[in-house]
Amino acid sequence: MSQTVLVTGGLGKSGRWIVDRLADDHEVHCVDVDHPGFKPVPRKGIDFAAADLTDAGEVFDLLTDVQPDTVVHWAAIPAPERHPGGHVFHNNVAAAYNVLDAAGRVGADVVNASSEASYGMAFAEETPLPAELPITVTHPQEPEDPYGTGKVVAEEVAEMVVRRDGVSVTSVRPSWIQYPGEYVCLDSDSLADGAGNCWSYVDVRDVVSLVVAAVDDPPAGHEPVHAAAANNYLGRPTLEAVESHFGELPPEADLSGEASALSTDRARTLFDWEPTHDWREAAAESVPEPALVNDP
Repeated sequence: MSQTVLVTGGLGKSGRWIVDRLADDHEVHCVDVDHPGFKPVPRKGIDFAAADLTDAGEVFDLLTDVQPDTVVHWAAIPAPERHPGGHVFHNNVAAAYNVLDAAGRVGADVVNASSEASYGMAFAEETPLPAELPITVTHPQEPEDPYGTGKVVAEEVAEMVVRRDGVSVTSVRPSWIQYPGEYVCLDSDSLADGAGNCWSYVDVRDVVSLVVAAVDDPPAGHEPVHAAAANNYLGRPTLEAVESHFGELPPEADLSGEASALSTDRARTLFDWEPTHDWREAAAESVPEPALVNDP
């Protein structure tokens, strides 16, 4: 069934893939910090709007005007390293609160961009050993950086909105997102470089398919799910790599071969979702990036 879907961060690197796919079946409103102006754009059937998501009034005005069935909240500063920590936290938390709060008030379901960084390994000064392998969505969330902490706060906001308004929120915790022909995860030869997520990754097209599944069939309540490829990007057994880097394994360690450290069981149960892209083929694929606007 066709819906009205509002996507924040829709002109971002991964957001534009989401917008492009959703526009095949739904009326899509793409929201970002800027809009492409009023000249014709290459992708038809999408409305664009510019908004400051940290301004509650702008967000509420936008959502009450659009009246979306579903909001995909994908806008954020995507890492803690290139802005002051306070700015990352304030921007991401304020935007998440404003968008989720307004979505709940207009009765819209939400697909919320969370992160594997919420577990506290990706940006830790000293990478801790995971509490379990595979890492499930119930793994302790113990970040020590503003980006991961902001994602934990956003998931708490999701819980609030679900309790108050009865809408559905799916918090997608993607692994390191890669793009066909642009698998930067393969650029490093150091085992330590990928230890923060135990060398997990996910193709953007698999992220998109999970977002679409959550839009089309929203679960009850708030459900966090992982978006991760089926394997690691090392080409060696995952537990072997973990033990080699950390010098030990967690008490619960049950992974076979190159299986990803991030369990996607919850996404499979809720949405019958499976990742379909593997670094061995996707790293060399030639797939054009979605052209939503006429980029300079």
